[in-house]
This record gives sequence, C-alpha cells and structure tokens, in this order.
Amino acid sequence: MKSKTGVIVVAAGRGTRMGTTESKQYLQLDDKPILIHTLLSFERMEFVDTIVLVTGAGDVDRCRVWARQYGLTKTIAVISGGKERQDSVHEGLKALPLGIEWVLVHDGVRPFAASRHVKACLERAYLTEAAVLAVPVKDTIKIVNGDGVIAATPERSSLWAIQTPQAFRFSLLLNAHERARQEGFTGTDDAMLVERLGKNVSVVESDYYNIKITTPEDLSWAEWILRNVGREGNE
Repeated sequence: MKSKTGVIVVAAGRGTRMGTTESKQYLQLDDKPILIHTLLSFERMEFVDTIVLVTGAGDVDRCRVWARQYGLTKTIAVISGGKERQDSVHEGLKALPLGIEWVLVHDGVRPFAASRHVKACLERAYLTEAAVLAVPVKDTIKIVNGDGVIAATPERSSLWAIQTPQAFRFSLLLNAHERARQEGFTGTDDAMLVERLGKNVSVVESDYYNIKITTPEDLSWAEWILRNVGREGNE
C-alpha cells in the first residue's frame, strides 16, 4: 500500500519586514493571496495526500472560505497556530489524520517550490528519514562579532541556504518536537530539532526561485517569477 504523505503549511506569523498592515501571506500576488498560490501548488502534486494549514486564530475563518472557493480539496483542516512557529508545526502534526507516514513542512510564503524538487526531497527522506531543500550560498559569508568586526570567513563551498519544504518520517518529527517541548528548546527550523536527536538530515538541491516572500523587494521578485517562470506545482 502506498505510504501516505501529509503537508503542514505554516502561515501563522504576522511579519513586520513587509511594512504592511496585512500579514504578508495574505497579500495579493497576481489575482490571489500568496498563501493560496502556495496551497494550490501542493494541491496539484500527485504524491501529496493531505494538507493542514496552520494560521493565526483571527484568520482561520477566511482561510476556510478560501479553501472552498479555490477548490482546495486536500486541505482537510485549517487550525490556529501557537506562539512560535515551532508551536504551530506541533499543532499541525497533531491535526494530521491517522495513517500519515511522511510529512512535509512548508512556509506559507514560499509559493514557488517546484514539484520535481519537492518529490526529490521526499524520496530522499524515504531513504534517510529526514531531508531538506537547499541551495548553495552565492555570496561570501562573514561571521561578525558584537563590535561589528569580522571574526571569521567560513568556506563558502560548505554553506547552503536552507529552504522548505522539509521532509521527515512523521514519527521522527513528532518525537523531535515533543522532546524539544519537554526540554524547553526552540530551534530555527524543524531540521534542527531532528538534528538534536542525533539524526542526520540530508540536503537536496533546489533552485533560487523557491523564495520566501518577506520584504517588498521579494514581492516584486515573486511577481517576475510568476510572469516569467510560472510554478504553482509545475516543474
């Protein structure tokens, strides 16, 4: 029997760097909210069975309306998140139905993850239990101390910018989250929680179009990608 795959789309953050009163995930991109572009992309991926959307408590109702309006049949639950992103992912894990063996965790403001890359990440997780999408860092990175002085220059060839989705065996990620909660630990992403268990996390190369829309400049870049590259679950 085919293993079932669930997706947790996290869109509970408010965000301040966009400089708008509306949360960035609900800003219009072309003719739809950014979040809807993201959900539609996973809706169209044949290897995705179920989607849980985690959003702010005040946004649950409108997101449920949008799910019906845009025919998001795989989005089986829209729930409110927690105080931190990590708490929201944990809520999403608890909301997934029984029988889910694999889980993808994705940022609601990353609408351009290519289907072939998501599938490759999931397939790597089948082998290793944990995998993330990433791209090699283009720029030279400097470590800067508290006085604003360069303290070190890491070797660029070993540096990767981590993206989402991140793919895990469901039981592994749930264990990682519950351990972190017990120990009062907050990580920067889900992979970090799994790493704390002593588990290796594999990296799968993505592309630079899989952006996280955070600033006004990102929104302009997203509009260009949509016009010239397309996506929403496409290759």
